[in-house]
Amino acid sequence: MALYRVNKPRNPQGKFHVKKNDEVVVLTGAQQGKRGKVLEVLRDRSRVIIEGVNFIKKAARKTQEQPQGGIIEREGALHISKVMLAADYDARKGAAKETEAKPAAKKAAPKGKK
Repeated sequence: MALYRVNKPRNPQGKFHVKKNDEVVVLTGAQQGKRGKVLEVLRDRSRVIIEGVNFIKKAARKTQEQPQGGIIEREGALHISKVMLAADYDARKGAAKETEAKPAAKKAAPKGKK
């Protein structure tokens, strides 16, 4: 048996900064900058599943719902630390743009001995 199991439940955190149906932005990784709605929060693994972000391919067995079977695409989980609420993200970006737009203040020449 492996020493480390990927899907092993961790110590769940008491409270998260995002919840189901929140609009979030991905901050890091290959999916950086993408926006989506939180479909599910996996509390035991500290991960979230976001609509339209981080697609994975999964082999599906033939069933009555999927008579073809084959390979299907669905959203994969991202760690919760990689996402931020869209409103907070926009506010942060707006603050950064305002500081860039302001002209730099001129410093007064130092007064030396005459």
